[in-house]
Amino acid sequence: MAVAAAAAIAPLSPSWVERAYSTSLYRTAQRLLTTSSNFVPFALFDVLIVVAICAWAGAAVVDIVGGRRWRQFVGRFVLRTAVLTAAFYLAFLVLWGLNYRRVRLAEKLQIDEASISPDSASAAMATAIEQLNGLHARAHEQGWPPLSTIDAELADAFGRADRALGGRTPPVAGRPKVTLFDLYFRRAGVEGMTDPYFLETLVQRELLPFERPFVIAHEWSHLAGFADESEANFVGWLTCLRGSVADQYSGWLFLYAELSRAVRSSDRGPLVGTLAAGPRADLQAIADRYNRQVNPRVSATGWKVYDRYLKANRVAAGTASYDQVVRLVLGVRFGPDWTPLLK
Repeated sequence: MAVAAAAAIAPLSPSWVERAYSTSLYRTAQRLLTTSSNFVPFALFDVLIVVAICAWAGAAVVDIVGGRRWRQFVGRFVLRTAVLTAAFYLAFLVLWGLNYRRVRLAEKLQIDEASISPDSASAAMATAIEQLNGLHARAHEQGWPPLSTIDAELADAFGRADRALGGRTPPVAGRPKVTLFDLYFRRAGVEGMTDPYFLETLVQRELLPFERPFVIAHEWSHLAGFADESEANFVGWLTCLRGSVADQYSGWLFLYAELSRAVRSSDRGPLVGTLAAGPRADLQAIADRYNRQVNPRVSATGWKVYDRYLKANRVAAGTASYDQVVRLVLGVRFGPDWTPLLK
C-alpha cells in the first residue's frame, strides 16, 4: 500500500518515462503480452476480474464462517480490499499506466498554432466530406472483416503510422475481442477498451461495420503506448488513412463527427448540405445505434467516473481530452500522404 501511494505521487520526469519506459521496456512487454493474449479467443481481462472478485468475496465468507468478531471482520475486510486495490494499481502502472506520464505527442510534432482556427476547421470538414463522398461506394463494395479477426491491412497501416510518429520497436496489433462487460459498454456508450493488464483490445459487439476500423485503430494506439485519448484518436485516424479504402472511410467518418462539433454554426449547415446520401445514411445509422443502445443515466455516470480516472492519471482535461484531437489535426504540419512532421 505504501509503495502504491508513493508511485501515485512520484514526480517522474516525462522525458525519463519516455526513454526508460514507453519506448523501451513497455514496447517489449507489449509485444510479449499482446502476442500471447492474441492466442486466446476470449478476454483474459474478464477472467482476471472474475477471479479477483471471487477470491475477495471468498476470503470474506471464510472470515464470517470462521466466527470472527464484527470489528475483526470489518478490519480484515477493509485491509484486504486496500491491499488488493494497491496490487492492481501497481500492476496497472508497470504494465501500461505509466504511459500517461510520457512526453506528450504535441511536444514531438511540428505544430502551427495559427492553423488552429474556425476557418481551418471548416476547411478540414470540407476535406472530410470530399473524402467521404468519394470513398463511400468503394468502401461498402469492399466491405469489412468480421469483428473477431485482425484486419491485416489495418494492422500493417498501424505499424506504418507508428513509424511515422518516430516509433522504432513496432507494436503488435491486438485481436479484437468481446468482453463480459459488453452490455455495460452498450448502455454507457463505450465503443472499446484496452485491457491494461494483458494488453488486449476489447470492442463493443454491436458496432456497425464501418465504425469498427477506427475504434480498433484507436485501441491499438493505446497498445502502442499513446494513453491520452486525443493522441489515441489522432494515431487511430492516421492508421485508418494508411489502410484499405474501407479503413480510410471509417477514419474520415470519425473525423467528420469531431469537426462537425468544432466548426462555426453558420458554416455547419452549408457544409453538411454537400454530404452525399450514402455517408449521410451511415452517420444516421450510427446515431440510431447510439440512441437505441445507450441509457443516458448509465452513460452519464460512467463518463463521470472515467473523467475522474483520467484526471487521477494526470490527464487534466479528463474526458474532454477526446475532443482535443481536432487541435492536433488542425495544428500538426503534414508532409505527403498525411505524414506528420517531427521536430
